Amino acid sequence: MPLDLDHVRVFIEQNIQLFHQKRIESIQTIKLITVLKRKNPYLFRAKNLVTASDLVKTILDAFLSSQEEGIFSGFLEQLAIFICNQVYAGRKSAATGVDLEFDKANVTYIVAIKSGPNWGNSSQIQKMKDDFRRAKKVLGTNRTATNVVAINGCCYGRDATPDKGEYLKLCGQSFWEFVSGDQNLYIDIIEPLGHKAHEQNEMFNHEYAKVVNKFTAQFINVFCDADGAINWDALIRLNSATIQ
Repeated sequence: MPLDLDHVRVFIEQNIQLFHQKRIESIQTIKLITVLKRKNPYLFRAKNLVTASDLVKTILDAFLSSQEEGIFSGFLEQLAIFICNQVYAGRKSAATGVDLEFDKANVTYIVAIKSGPNWGNSSQIQKMKDDFRRAKKVLGTNRTATNVVAINGCCYGRDATPDKGEYLKLCGQSFWEFVSGDQNLYIDIIEPLGHKAHEQNEMFNHEYAKVVNKFTAQFINVFCDADGAINWDALIRLNSATIQ
């Protein structure tokens, strides 16, 4: 059935609030030690960060950016499954490593959804291919469908050579059109993604400022010398020492 954009808009506006909520919960519960242990201190030393506030903010921003990418990737996966369900009765797949499964024109499609085109290294791509092979084998055993096509769907970006042999890589406009039948969907979903974004970001920025101030005070107390200089040796030991 044709895609109802009003239904898509309602889904986005309702579920994007969970993304903002998780961002705020993350900033409220994060610990300085956690951030310092997960980011590369050598990089920040090489960038000549010499004040506690600059170092804390840079490390915190890098940490939060990684977290937000993961949270938002999960939201986009849910959105793609919802849209495909509306048009092609798509469903969350039970197969390991496969996110979406649906039938169209006597073909069964199995889809691994990623945020963008540059999502993995060679071993991660190999794992996806192995997951596709296993899923195809199960479908061939349990169902009458003989034509099963694997898709690596990327929510943004481009790929000039979509045919990867064992699977197709569809990115950006191609992916959203594939799950919806609507060539303009990749543009249409932009506007509702901004639903109450200003208010939500105001709340986040308020919490963010408090965390930066709190972390800076904690960092100075633990990782700065009496004269105020950053004690890089202490920071490296926290991050990388075998025994602490």
